[in-house]
Amino acid sequence: MAWIVRLLPIVSWATRYDRSDLRFDAAAGLTVGAMLVPQAMAYALLAGLPPQVGLYAATIPVIAYALFGSSRQLAVGPVAIVSLLTATALAPLVEQGDGYLAAAALLAVMVGVVHLVLGAGRLGFLVNFLSHSVLVGFTAAAAIIIGFSQAKHLFGISVDRTDHFYETVLAVVRGLDATHAPTLVLGMAALGGLFGLKRWLPGAPAALIVVVGSVLAVELLGLEERGVRVVGDIPDSLPVFAFPSIDGSLVGSLVGTALVITLVGFMESIAVAKTYARRHRYDVDPNAELVGLGAANVAAGLFGGYPVTGGFSRTAVNDTAGARTPLASLITAGVVLATIAFLTPYLSSLPNAALGAIIIVAVVGLIDVAEMRHIASVKRSDLIGLSIAFFATLVLGIELGIAVAVVASMLVVFARMSMPHTARLGRVAGTTSYRNLDRFPEATTLDGIAVVRIDAAISFVNAVNVKRLLLSATESEVESDPAVDVLVLDASGVNDLDATGAEMVNDVAIELAERGVDLHLADVKGPVRDVLRRAGIWEALGDRIHACTHEAVLAVTEHRPAPSDQRRFGIDERGVDHREAADQHSRHRLATAHPHTSAIPDTPDIRDIPDSPANSEELTRS
Repeated sequence: MAWIVRLLPIVSWATRYDRSDLRFDAAAGLTVGAMLVPQAMAYALLAGLPPQVGLYAATIPVIAYALFGSSRQLAVGPVAIVSLLTATALAPLVEQGDGYLAAAALLAVMVGVVHLVLGAGRLGFLVNFLSHSVLVGFTAAAAIIIGFSQAKHLFGISVDRTDHFYETVLAVVRGLDATHAPTLVLGMAALGGLFGLKRWLPGAPAALIVVVGSVLAVELLGLEERGVRVVGDIPDSLPVFAFPSIDGSLVGSLVGTALVITLVGFMESIAVAKTYARRHRYDVDPNAELVGLGAANVAAGLFGGYPVTGGFSRTAVNDTAGARTPLASLITAGVVLATIAFLTPYLSSLPNAALGAIIIVAVVGLIDVAEMRHIASVKRSDLIGLSIAFFATLVLGIELGIAVAVVASMLVVFARMSMPHTARLGRVAGTTSYRNLDRFPEATTLDGIAVVRIDAAISFVNAVNVKRLLLSATESEVESDPAVDVLVLDASGVNDLDATGAEMVNDVAIELAERGVDLHLADVKGPVRDVLRRAGIWEALGDRIHACTHEAVLAVTEHRPAPSDQRRFGIDERGVDHREAADQHSRHRLATAHPHTSAIPDTPDIRDIPDSPANSEELTRS
């Protein structure tokens, strides 16, 4: 039974549905349905498809997600970015007509299959290659591209499809001389109405009101006869099952786009789903969401639609209207089906300018300046990936832009990994804790002992820089400073170590020994200890591996003369700290430890040293 619930989340909520939620779900379903009808038609226009294809994509796919998806508020259907990606992929490959419709359906099936494969393989983590900051930059650029793509509908001009944003801008500017005045007036009125309703009547179905108003304007003023372009006749046939024809060469050409749509669509969808799941205190499973969106896209392809995903604005409306369960989405699908069956004849006079205005208003919200400022205030370096994604998308186009954005995300991560955070540590008075001297200037140090903490996994990415940082820690910045003869590496922040990192530790130990400096390790985690053991370094270091940094310092000071300045730190000539009693277990181990000597003789490799009866044997327990 548990596997059925995981596969069909509807079983979980439908069997214990609370009837008191029905009026909320019904209100939300009707509200989103009224919003989705004009949006679906507008987004189909953006994708280069007839308006009825957008309506088909807002019916059966919505039902499929309600059955398989785990979010209670997510509103699935056509969205602006996916529509633009669809047009970008299909326009160069297929001529307008039945072949274009079949290609759009095939693309939806391919996107669904990618979702399902990722979900079944529990590979949802792969979408994390696109960071939040990069997604914000990409989305903003895509919104600008989408907005300009609708300028031709607002101005009533003809603009040929272009591959680059700047070419679209130039084409629009050149075509302004041919602006059709009635279309421009109608388009501006639609824009003003949408923005006005959004500001002063935020709860009203603004898109539906503008659609009705623009249809009436066309009919009453005879605008179609005066050259205003309308959507024309819309078939009133309900979506029917039909498997799209498979063309091997077309499939190969669309694989990249299917992956991009999956990546972008799922990132948008899961971000929205998690937001409202946190708000309503329930969990969303990313892999279950992949299955739900996969089922929705396969359904879209099999019932004459095109790729879909969860939308920002519709989900917000769905939640605001009171959606409690996915029943709201089922009602939304019912509203769209009823519209197709009974109301499409009344939409034939719908002007393209009104649909263009709906798209423009929808994508304006995708340019999230507030979020950009927030990212800059939280982590300024994240602006690098954001900016690269933004300008790459504008200059190179949607598909190349997202590819560059993914690469930029990974490069930013590698750059951070290559220069890990390190800290010189000192002891906080009255404690056995060692903290960053830059943040705790009152912390004290001992002459001749440098304590350094590395806050990152050590791998081939950063091994060279970590080695340089460790070696430089033993070099005195001022000639009058006492020479460092012991380096204690606090490894509490090192979660992993690869073969290159192990070689680096070995090289550091050798180079330090040549300088007369001993390397001590403290607070080494289990996975790192395992690598050090397999590399032969753990045994070679012997009694210079310690449970904590304080124990390492005590082990060193116990076997060295105590200069006068050590006394003011509370450590006597035997290295005993009188300010606070040390842990009894550590005291016992120190008492039985072998005297401190330089365990790295003049040999080519520290792993050549025979095993020593180290007091650190207990540390091998994870």
